[in-house]
Amino acid sequence: MPTEILMPALSPTMEEGTLAKWLVKEGDTVASGDLLAEIETDKATMEFEAVDEGVIGKILVPEGSEGVKVNAPIAVLLAEGESADDIGDTSGAASAPGEAEKSAAKEQSSDAAPAPREAQGAGADGGEATRKPVDKSDTKAPAAPRDASGERVFASPLARRIAADKGIDLTGIKGSGPKGRIVRADVEGAMAGSAAAPAADAAKAAPAQTGDTGGQKPAMPASPSAETVKKMYDGREFEEVKLDGMRRTVASRLTEAKQTIPHFYLRREIKIDALLKFRSQLNKQLEARGVKLSVNDFIIKASALALQSVPDANAVWAGDRILKLKPSDVAVAVAIEGGLFTPVLKDAEMKSLSALSAEMKDLAGRARNKKLAPHEYTGGSFAISNLGMFGIDNFDAVINPPHGAILAVGSGVKKPVVGDDGELAVATVMSVTLSVDHRVIDGALGAELLKAIVENLENPMVMLA
Repeated sequence: MPTEILMPALSPTMEEGTLAKWLVKEGDTVASGDLLAEIETDKATMEFEAVDEGVIGKILVPEGSEGVKVNAPIAVLLAEGESADDIGDTSGAASAPGEAEKSAAKEQSSDAAPAPREAQGAGADGGEATRKPVDKSDTKAPAAPRDASGERVFASPLARRIAADKGIDLTGIKGSGPKGRIVRADVEGAMAGSAAAPAADAAKAAPAQTGDTGGQKPAMPASPSAETVKKMYDGREFEEVKLDGMRRTVASRLTEAKQTIPHFYLRREIKIDALLKFRSQLNKQLEARGVKLSVNDFIIKASALALQSVPDANAVWAGDRILKLKPSDVAVAVAIEGGLFTPVLKDAEMKSLSALSAEMKDLAGRARNKKLAPHEYTGGSFAISNLGMFGIDNFDAVINPPHGAILAVGSGVKKPVVGDDGELAVATVMSVTLSVDHRVIDGALGAELLKAIVENLENPMVMLA
């Protein structure tokens, strides 16, 4: 029996992705380990390999399709002796001929292929995708409904499936697709509206707050819809910028972080003249090896050693408990087009400055090309965000969950300082701000961690001991 090739889970948190490019075509014979496609997640572009041998009988999701759900069928594999006639009616096919259904099929492929199926052990490491036999009726869209006058309500197959699954009446929805067709966004908008109505009614009926919430958490304020915001700018020229998966993920995680993590901030100024002199000396000695250390390399090392000297701060929030890590796995924010990556340097306390520098350059380069594997940007307990290279004196960074802290690094500037002898002098001073999750690290512990970082950077030779 023909088997469906399903959209793989290429990371532990992946829910959907973009089928960027097919590396095979219908009729091609493939063996286990052959590359089938390139899949874009919110973080990286990864190659997807075949699990079994066979012939590509049908491609269900065209390349370039966005929002393809994990475990959704993307192609059909034929075994020996099978032909395309054995495939039958696949879940990705349109249900009826005609121009309207062609448009619906086109929308379905760009929206996300078929609705996700129950996971069958899809590998989180991206090595395999789960496959299962084709079922002609498994995810077939319901028939198009008719309104009170008996007229057919035009809706895409995907919209009909979502509406049926969520119990949404399509006859009461105004479509925004071609010729008034109902598309996925219309159904999701109706779902949001129906969910908001009871909440609004409850809010109206609720008595004024007097400090007693009855043990219930207050609802988070909802952002205005896209249509509401656009109406505010009627008559003004603007360009709509489509959000890719990465930007949506960044927005979601940062919103979650600011709403759920109790941030507090610790600030210090660090005199880095000794560090700059020491760095210059080391770079001269390492020039023959092609190694050039950056200030950021020293900050990574200083932070990793500080986490070892203050082990209680080397921790993450895990819902109902705290996980204290043994190694110093330090994440470093890397700005890329359309978003942000935080590759993780594992066991940073054990590595030399030159090794950290080489690893960071490699990770940053592959991050900008979205070629990092999931294990290279997940984990860690501590992060560094350095905007000093852009001339920013100081800023507050948002914690990347589940990390316990993040260090915001500003630029080094010349300032008058009072020396230990009481004399006024000029020094290069770098401002840093430590954002701390108060559930994981309290004030005194955070201050101790920041003190250790400062001491390492102001006395850089101790980091080589």
